[in-house]
Amino acid sequence: MLGKTANGLFWMYRSLERAENISRLVETGQRIALTRLESSDGEWLSIMQTAGVADGYLSRHDEVTKEAAIDWMLRSRDNPSSVLSAISAARQNARLVRTALTHDVWEAMNRCYMQVRERLARKVNERDLPAAIDMIKQHTALVRGTTQGTMLRNDIFNFARIGTYLERADNIARILDVKYYVLLPSVNSVGSSIDNVQWETILRSVSARGGYRMVHGNQACSVDIARFLILDRRMPRSLKFSISKIRDNLDYLASDYGLRHPCHAQVDTLVRRFMSHDIDSIFEYGLHEYLQDILAALAALGHQIEIDYRFYE
Repeated sequence: MLGKTANGLFWMYRSLERAENISRLVETGQRIALTRLESSDGEWLSIMQTAGVADGYLSRHDEVTKEAAIDWMLRSRDNPSSVLSAISAARQNARLVRTALTHDVWEAMNRCYMQVRERLARKVNERDLPAAIDMIKQHTALVRGTTQGTMLRNDIFNFARIGTYLERADNIARILDVKYYVLLPSVNSVGSSIDNVQWETILRSVSARGGYRMVHGNQACSVDIARFLILDRRMPRSLKFSISKIRDNLDYLASDYGLRHPCHAQVDTLVRRFMSHDIDSIFEYGLHEYLQDILAALAALGHQIEIDYRFYE
């Protein structure tokens, strides 16, 4: 496989996942804000900081407002991580690797781009926001579904999966950090009804509420929810599930090419360092600190994967 093909697949699926995850982050901020007794537009700065898009916003806006923040995250062309920019980048990468994709995957990606571009052609008002986010999630899921159902399980598929799960792991860590470190009203709210509602909102935002109830029942508990979203290998958006898939697909590439790179040792270290603890140890260390360490490790891993694989000839 040519390096540019591997790189295009990696970033096509990473951008696609980012588009969905940014929309989920907007949804999380919106829902959590509804549980606050007092709310201010300035809270959206924290949302944007967690998404990694605050600096770009502040360079172009004098103040933070909810409407402007949501617009920046969903549709601004000046924001390379907005939903619209990410979908556009995914489609552009899909065009570059067109011959590596099945017809069904290309059609699904193209349809996703056209529908999202049409929906985000104008600012999304608060009343229409839930429907817009649902549409984004449905179309990105369609691309993933056609990939799962039609693609040969070879190096093409492996690079697609690595990009998807690297972005997904990054996202779940950010969403958990939004809840625990940024958006919790005060230390006094820990364990309160407001706290529990916010934790349940996190479950909804990653489509994990039904799975959580199957495992833990109807009672929302912050420790159980954190355990479920970080350490449950059965939950497809948990950190453990995502990181294990990155390692699996990197191992498949090593087997296919008969060569291991620094990124393979790096992902093994990541698993040992972060996935071998129980939830009590994580809370004792500090959930925010733990999540920030994971985010740094994932960023380093993504950079190393690009270095190791983009020059295949």
